[in-house]
This record gives sequence, C-alpha cells and structure tokens, in this order.
Amino acid sequence: MGIKVAIVVGVGAELGLGAAICRKLASEHYHVVVAGRTSEKIEAVAASIRSSGGSAEAVVTDATKEADVIKLFDRAFSDTNDREIPELVVFNAGNNQRIDFRDVPAELFEEFWRIGCFAGFLVGREAARRMVPHGRGSVIFTGASGSLRGKAGYAQFAAAKAGLRMVSQSMARELGPQGIHVAHVVVDGGINGDRLRKSQPARVAEKGDSGLLGLDAIAENYWHIHRQPRSAWTQELDLRPFGEVF
Repeated sequence: MGIKVAIVVGVGAELGLGAAICRKLASEHYHVVVAGRTSEKIEAVAASIRSSGGSAEAVVTDATKEADVIKLFDRAFSDTNDREIPELVVFNAGNNQRIDFRDVPAELFEEFWRIGCFAGFLVGREAARRMVPHGRGSVIFTGASGSLRGKAGYAQFAAAKAGLRMVSQSMARELGPQGIHVAHVVVDGGINGDRLRKSQPARVAEKGDSGLLGLDAIAENYWHIHRQPRSAWTQELDLRPFGEVF
C-alpha cells in the first residue's frame, strides 16, 4: 500500500485552522497537499511539517477559480506512484468582517459568496468526481455560527456560509449511498489563532484560552469525522468553547 493522501484547501497562517488540520493529518502519516492563495504562507506550513518529519507539498490555489481547483485535483489524483489516491478533502476557505448592511457594496457581497460558498462547491464537485468511482473518501467543510443564523452586520458572511451548508447537505444525501462521507463542521465562537489575535487582541485577552476554540482541538474533531465507521457517520458537528453562549 502507498502513502495515504489528504487535500486541505484554504490554508493560511501557520497559526490558523487550515494549518492545524494539515499538521494533524501529517502526524497521522498522511501526505498533505497544502492549498491556499498565498505562496509564502502555504510554503511555510508545508516546510514546518517536513521539518517535523511529515510529508507535505504546497500548491498555490485560488479556490474561487474553476481552473485552479481542477488543476489542484488533477495534480493530487494523478501523482500516485508511491501514494494512494486522496481519501480526505477539507474545504476551509472563508473570510469574515462586520459591515453595516446599508454599507455592503454589491461587489463585496459577491466576493464573500465566491470565497465562502462558490469555492466550496467547486472543491466539493471535483472531490466527488474523483472519489465516487472509487466508492470511498471524506469531504469536510468548515462552517460557522453564521451557517445557522444571520447576525446584525454579517449578512454577507451568513449568506455565504448558509449556502455552503446546503451544498454539504445536498452532497451528503447524494453521495453518502455511494460511499462518500460528507460532513459540515459548525465552528461557533472565536478561534485562538493568528487572525483573531491580530484583529481583536482585547477579545483574546478577555476570553483567555478556555474561552476560545483551540486550533488543535478543532483539528482533532476533523480527524475523528474522517475515521468514523460507515455504520455511524456524522453529517454535521458543532464545536464551541464550554463557556460559549448558544
């Protein structure tokens, strides 16, 4: 048997969820295809994994561009000399920003949708096209509390995330009977990573480690979903710190 392979789309800073998922999969002896828009960031994540004895490669990918996504999957599924075909795909791309509804430019609303929903469709479709003939594999989407409800100031974010959730549900109902496990993870609360630390340091200080979602803890749950036996699959999992109100 060859080396197992996973693809993680939407990887940014080393102290981010995408990178944490990559590290977890590498620790489980997977070759990880690290995909993201910024070459420097994904190269740093891949290099960090390799320096720790893991296997990873960085592939610059703009998940909102169909040609980029197809190229990524063609590469990952064709380079199988000493590797198995990829059996896990994680879609983790997204952005977030609070904007007064009356001030949301049409272009920005569309940009949120393209990154948060359309890109997920492209990644999910290409994964399905390649996994279904083999009758196995997992596709996991990163969601948020905005997947379930729209808060004031977050219409553009909630619309994209809710759309992604519906994509995951439709995929799960269609592809589950064909052996493909599709899951959606609702990340409800602040993530203790680079983005929040830089944008809201006061919130991070107030919440402390116990009031924010831990990167490695989230990644552990993605691994658990992927390892579930077929007789008991999760379609949706919600995660939050123990003190988070919901």
